[in-house]
Amino acid sequence: MEAYTELFEGDDPLLSPEEVQLLDALDSELEREGGDGVWGTDRYGIHTAGTSSSDTSLGVVCVYHPQITKDSVLRGADELDDETEERLNAALWQYSERVATLIETKLDEFVRQAQR
Repeated sequence: MEAYTELFEGDDPLLSPEEVQLLDALDSELEREGGDGVWGTDRYGIHTAGTSSSDTSLGVVCVYHPQITKDSVLRGADELDDETEERLNAALWQYSERVATLIETKLDEFVRQAQR
């Protein structure tokens, strides 16, 4: 929720309110068709390489970024143009990367607390 608020509701959102509505509509349509939708399909993993900004040897990486493809977009008059599709996918990518960073920060804190 923190990443969503930061990137889509802040002072300088990645997408316009109309584009967020479109993303939400795509999410709902895909869920109604029996799919996973867009939100909540991202997946994260913990790896042992760590990062340069981390005090621990653990790191977090997004192993599956949600993406809108030609197969997943609404059909007919609602079909997305390439530019909008690219813009939405870029925003989803940034969102997933921000979530990974936030999870890693919380993981680092947890490990530091556990080592005390």
